Amino acid sequence: METIGYARVSSAGQELDLQVEKLTEYGCDKIYQEKESGAKNDRKQLQEALDYLREGDKFVVYKLDRLARSLLHLKQIAEDLTSRGIALVFIKEQIDFSTPTGKLMFNMLGSIAEFERDLINTRTAEGRERARKQGKHLGRKGQPKQAITEALTLLNNRDQNGLSVNDIAKITGVPRASIYAEARKLKEV
Repeated sequence: METIGYARVSSAGQELDLQVEKLTEYGCDKIYQEKESGAKNDRKQLQEALDYLREGDKFVVYKLDRLARSLLHLKQIAEDLTSRGIALVFIKEQIDFSTPTGKLMFNMLGSIAEFERDLINTRTAEGRERARKQGKHLGRKGQPKQAITEALTLLNNRDQNGLSVNDIAKITGVPRASIYAEARKLKEV
């Protein structure tokens, strides 16, 4: 029987030190670490840890949200581990999923984590909509009008200058897709 730890942060700029320290203090024999978004269900180190676990082992994660962001994914992992006879423990929340109280707390905290993620997504969408209504440009910055005009002039005079669309894109700095899109707009007018 082994105690296996899993530590995760979302981006390369974040550190795993605290999680690794807590997992080591807990007594983990082996710790899998990765820097991936919790929204991704196909994380390599997580999958390796889950594949490594055997009946009677304990899978330890520092915090609930380090394992997954959706309740569905959390439940899938927990149910898989339970069916294989593997205990699931979250240090910070003091949840041992092998107990009835742990199962209840797990479901409640998982629901809260999913609710929080939905709130963030809703606020982000509302912010984008508000910015759109205020006339703010979202997304990539467009090409300068002068560069587009130059690109279209070169495109219209291809018979004389012998330039390809690739050449025009290199000369003007306007991407090929933008050149074609602007040319289509002119034909529609």
